[in-house]
Amino acid sequence: MPMDTSHSATKTSKKQSNVEPGTLMLIRHAESEWNLLGKWTGRTDVHLTDKGRSQAGQLGEIIQDIELHHAYTSEQIRTVETLLGILEAAGKSELTHTPHAELNERDYGEYTGLNKWEVLEQLGEDTFTKIRRSWAHPIPGGETLQKVYERAVPFYQSYILPRLLDGENILVVSHGNTLRSLMKYLENVSDTGIEEVETQFGEIYIYHVDEEGRKQHKTVRSIAAK
Repeated sequence: MPMDTSHSATKTSKKQSNVEPGTLMLIRHAESEWNLLGKWTGRTDVHLTDKGRSQAGQLGEIIQDIELHHAYTSEQIRTVETLLGILEAAGKSELTHTPHAELNERDYGEYTGLNKWEVLEQLGEDTFTKIRRSWAHPIPGGETLQKVYERAVPFYQSYILPRLLDGENILVVSHGNTLRSLMKYLENVSDTGIEEVETQFGEIYIYHVDEEGRKQHKTVRSIAAK
């Protein structure tokens, strides 16, 4: 696969370069084998299902009109498989792309591999919702959403934003919680408000940002609306 060997992008001020910022596209990986089984996957490497591979192809079809300059994934294979499916369907298989640990899924610690709906029955809806959606509810042996934010957002600011300010269009394929943490920054979502933010399979979140990397405009494309 084409890889970017540079360690980081060189930041260029929009005011200095007079270049309009590029477009940021955030995509959650397509359906994985453990998504199908209702398991908390976290850092576990599992592959896409047949449905997931189909979803990736459909996602690629609806961004064929957008020029892409670089793509980032997590280190988990399901994001890489999703990206490759997207690029093949979009006719952009030669696009340079790099995996980064900062974009990895949330570590679910002791909950990893457990069936979500069995945990719901055991712990009750209130605790279950806090585990899945809250900002700082502790996860035994794992990460809070706040911890994910503390690694993902600095990566975005240091690596992705400079490329956007240089006019590049950047595609990020990551995970539900990682994308939620980025959306918290992009959209100035409060610690309580983030509990209501969700990402869906088959959707592309398209942002135009300001010089601080925050949302100026957002649109959503969906394979369901194709």
